[in-house]
Amino acid sequence: MSMIFFACVVRVRDGLPLSASTDFYHTQDFLEWKRRLKTLGLRLAQYPGRGSAGGRDFSIHFSSFGDVACMAICSCQCPAAMAFCFLETLWWEFTASYDTTCIGLASRPYAFLEFDSIIQKMKWHFNYVSSSQMESSLEKIHEELKLQPPVVLTLEDTDVANGVMNGHTPMPLEPAPNFRMEPVTALGILSLILNIMCAALNLIRGVHLAEHSLQVAHEEIGNILAFLVPFVACIFQCYLYLFYSPARTMKVVLLLLFICLGNMYLHGLRNLWQILFHIGVAVLSSYQILTRQLQEKQSDCGV
Repeated sequence: MSMIFFACVVRVRDGLPLSASTDFYHTQDFLEWKRRLKTLGLRLAQYPGRGSAGGRDFSIHFSSFGDVACMAICSCQCPAAMAFCFLETLWWEFTASYDTTCIGLASRPYAFLEFDSIIQKMKWHFNYVSSSQMESSLEKIHEELKLQPPVVLTLEDTDVANGVMNGHTPMPLEPAPNFRMEPVTALGILSLILNIMCAALNLIRGVHLAEHSLQVAHEEIGNILAFLVPFVACIFQCYLYLFYSPARTMKVVLLLLFICLGNMYLHGLRNLWQILFHIGVAVLSSYQILTRQLQEKQSDCGV
């Protein structure tokens, strides 16, 4: 028997629907719950990572991490652990298929409508595969729910009258969950060491030039910035490699551009091989940042 009727992926900051399953239910009650889900999607930034709103026949569950949230309309008989297991698996599948830049730049509803086929397959799996095949994953989610219960919303919380949130005080935001990156590689460690070395060289030369310029003249301000800006860029490259950050691609391109422009500006103070070395290290670090992805979920809830 189907217990998950409808699922969608939305962008948290503005509630923009990114993709959704094709539903075959057109009863008045179900359409009313879809309206409630859409309303709740506009306010996900106010709530913790997981939450539920239940009624007599249907319930809404949502799971929000970063700027992507997954929501579902389920039967009231659907166990919470199964619903959140489904949503978590859906979240991992979507974020593995689309990077944060594409998600952030989406400007129209259902920009990733082709993901509908994946949602349909996952719905079928969770609706018709025996729960015994997902026992370990469901137990894990059940334990997480006991340690950190999802926020429980009332039906009033899913309604908005005249754009006013029924006088409810927005719930305080909880810290976003930590995103675990793939293990650091040997080449990644090398890029970090070289990047730190380049940063140190830029800082030393920049500070030395600043001390000299303050005593002699102020014409060297451009050269000082050409050393210090790449120094900051190198440090930020190290941070991006070690830790997850939204819109990484755009940040990596900007940092690489700053480093390249800074070293080209220093052509008179550095020879060609020194410039190529600094740019080469920046390119290597950029490549390592872009190829180090979020770690794949260890337990995929039996999918």
